[in-house]
Amino acid sequence: MAEVKGQVLVFVLAIAFIGCVVSYDRPPVRKNISILQPKQFSSTSPQQVHISAVGPDKMRISWITQSSAPSVVEYGTSAGAYTESATGTSSSYHYLVYKSGQIHHVVIGPLDPNTAYYYRCSSDSTRQFSLKTPPAHLPIKFTVVGDLGQTGWTNSTLQHIAQSNYDMLLLPGDLAYADFVQPLWDSFGRLVEPLASQRPWMVTQGNHEVEKIPIIHSTPFTAYNARWRMPFEESGSTSNLYYSFDVAGVHIIMLGSYTDFDPDSDQFKWLQGDLGNIDRGKTPWIVALIHAPWYNTNTDHQGEPESDLMKQHMEVLLYKARVDIVFAGHVHAYERFTRVYNGQADNCGPIHITIGDGGNREGLAKRYMDPIAGISVFREASFGHGQLEVVNATDAVWTWHRNDDDVSVVSDTVWLRSLSSNPACLQITCFHVVGAESN
Repeated sequence: MAEVKGQVLVFVLAIAFIGCVVSYDRPPVRKNISILQPKQFSSTSPQQVHISAVGPDKMRISWITQSSAPSVVEYGTSAGAYTESATGTSSSYHYLVYKSGQIHHVVIGPLDPNTAYYYRCSSDSTRQFSLKTPPAHLPIKFTVVGDLGQTGWTNSTLQHIAQSNYDMLLLPGDLAYADFVQPLWDSFGRLVEPLASQRPWMVTQGNHEVEKIPIIHSTPFTAYNARWRMPFEESGSTSNLYYSFDVAGVHIIMLGSYTDFDPDSDQFKWLQGDLGNIDRGKTPWIVALIHAPWYNTNTDHQGEPESDLMKQHMEVLLYKARVDIVFAGHVHAYERFTRVYNGQADNCGPIHITIGDGGNREGLAKRYMDPIAGISVFREASFGHGQLEVVNATDAVWTWHRNDDDVSVVSDTVWLRSLSSNPACLQITCFHVVGAESN
């Protein structure tokens, strides 16, 4: 606890140094949760276990040990019978006065789709885990939640997610809300382990993952990149901050709101190439995730370059590729827009959904602009999570579950049809159009 308090002091000094405190008038929130290492754990006990998809038939198992231990995963399709094994790598990082434990990453597979596997990490027989691989074909069910944090509301959200039979979780940034206090990354890993060790969690970064302090610690995303390694190399990306992958019949694109995104940037060029390689026959659905929303009628987070400039540069690329849905976080409330492009309703544009209401410590953003923009269909400042069930190549259903009253209540539901099934939207123009703002 003394270590946490010391790092809180570092956090306060860092914020004062940067001079970027932003204050919102938010309602009281529930207490923060701090999950300490269980006393029965040894220094080589695997903890903070989470998994992520790698290609069509592999999984990356990630975990931490406090001291050196084998980067080995043993696994099989029967509990306690580990017929296969795989070896990976481990590393650690320093952040000011903090030194992480050994962070292990091991890729296992090939694995059968829609199959339960049992595994253990670092040959530790005291902790055994299980996972289920996603299906190879539709239907598939995603849980979507942003700005998760570590509060009583977070715990409520996670309990509701645990009750849903989902295949994969998508998180559009702001995971631990560590904000320079590195032990909070460890606490977050322990908090989400019961869910994140069973289903793949695919994440992208938000502003709370940057953790850059000029002169003192000039490298951004140190903890995020070390702990939450995503399959960026498999999609031709050079950065863990943006990547894509296919699952069942859906192409998922994870974009980085807090790295360069202008037309000369690596991310922009990578996105052009990625969109140009999509085969809608194999993946009739395209879903993109960002952190800072491009459309937002809440009074919070208006006029930020990560929203406005990224939209200016990249919206045309997603539009021409007929991306179906864009999920965002950042704003601590829920909002769903109609299909939209360039500020206007457009039947061939993506549906934009803000889902930054996972349970963060900063509270809800309850103030909206009046009058409501004609493109905003549903908005509510409550904590919760969403579920996207892609039924087949043409149909999907989206539901948003509010949990302000500790009960998972479906408050917004909409059936969607893929743009690839809309004849009026089939003509896709060239992707290599820089700075275009019109159709």
